[in-house]
Amino acid sequence: MKSNLQLLYGVLLLWILSQSAIAQKSDYVSPKLTDPASWSLVLLPDPQTYVKFERNQAIFDLMTSWVSENIDPLQIKMVLCTGDLVEQNELLAPDGVNGNQTSKAQWQAVSRAFGRLDGKVPYVAATGNHDYGFKSAENRNSRYNEYFPVDKNILSQKLLREVGTDFLGQPTLANAVYDFTSPHGKNYLIMVLEFAPRNDVITWAKKVIEQPKYKDHQVIVLTHSYMDSDNQHIVKEEYPLTDVNYGAAMFSRLVRPSTNIRMVFAGHIGSPDSPKEHVAFRTDLNSAGKPVQQMVFNAQAMGGGWHGNGGDGWLRILEFLPDGKTVKVKTFSPLFAISPTTRQYAWRTEPFDQFTFTLD
Repeated sequence: MKSNLQLLYGVLLLWILSQSAIAQKSDYVSPKLTDPASWSLVLLPDPQTYVKFERNQAIFDLMTSWVSENIDPLQIKMVLCTGDLVEQNELLAPDGVNGNQTSKAQWQAVSRAFGRLDGKVPYVAATGNHDYGFKSAENRNSRYNEYFPVDKNILSQKLLREVGTDFLGQPTLANAVYDFTSPHGKNYLIMVLEFAPRNDVITWAKKVIEQPKYKDHQVIVLTHSYMDSDNQHIVKEEYPLTDVNYGAAMFSRLVRPSTNIRMVFAGHIGSPDSPKEHVAFRTDLNSAGKPVQQMVFNAQAMGGGWHGNGGDGWLRILEFLPDGKTVKVKTFSPLFAISPTTRQYAWRTEPFDQFTFTLD
């Protein structure tokens, strides 16, 4: 009798523990604003590993679909992407190891994914090293203009104010400026700059933001290669391009001398299945003594490394509070959130993934 009671007790205990585990899984809370008067900016990391394998392309589609569905609930007013839109810019014969899609198929996939946002919310996509040359920045040729033309998204086009040029002197949205007014009445300039911008691009960027009409705007610089995971500006990289400005040069020549650059967003870095190696953050003062919040966010080697699922669906939600100065950063995966089986993994809450910064 005693052994039967012990067995029953053991079974009951296991049931209680299992129910506790289920309860913990059900503690998931979907993304929501901490203040209903806030607005959101969504930052998408490098999509290259999603689009180079056909099996992964649906994950990036899921991410942009999630953004589309949450435009109203999260008051999403802007979407930015850190570049490396494709794995190879001009590859005709994929090897099946580092991707099984031609470059044309990759460009079509990433353009199609962003197409889910066309006419719904403005977005700006930077260019990365993989968006140039054949495989990775052997030259400055890119198919970016073909798949991200000026009239792709009418809402982005309406915000476009200044356009720079490519290495051939032709206008390109790889170097462009968008004028955005937040729901709180703050004026922002979104300035996107090509991978390792050339000297002429830095000169152009400085002239643009120094115009009197933009003196009261807060400038957000969006580029690709800027900081490493130790939060240091990148000084040099081993690409065959000449006439380049990596993070350290961009900071010393453009960001620090400015009076109105207040944020810099970038991607590019990563290490297999290491969240910390994909991110960076630091604060410096510009020439006006104002803090410049600089953030790197990527995820391309999460979910199995360079040949894995593309990044586990991670994106960042930046909530701009109605005080006009506080920004809350959260890291979220629609891929994990889509199923009750995995949604307990949908938030990353380490201090480098969930934090607040101010623009004072």
